[in-house]
Amino acid sequence: MRAQRVWKVNGAANIGHLQSRLDDLNNRLSQLESQHPESRKVEELRSSALSLSREIDDIRCAEATQALSELLRK
Repeated sequence: MRAQRVWKVNGAANIGHLQSRLDDLNNRLSQLESQHPESRKVEELRSSALSLSREIDDIRCAEATQALSELLRK
């Protein structure tokens, strides 16, 4: 069983900040891929972008779970 992170859900502001960081990473990745497609840095940026997107997904899932829990309590 995969360990789950425990998130303090801070809402859209936190996701917006993370999404902005992901957009920046993707822009840098795109530039680097066009200039140096064989660079090791490309793989590092891809890995960072994937980790960040998973973090965003985890927060969104936590928010959805919290909202569903509230609905079920009513």
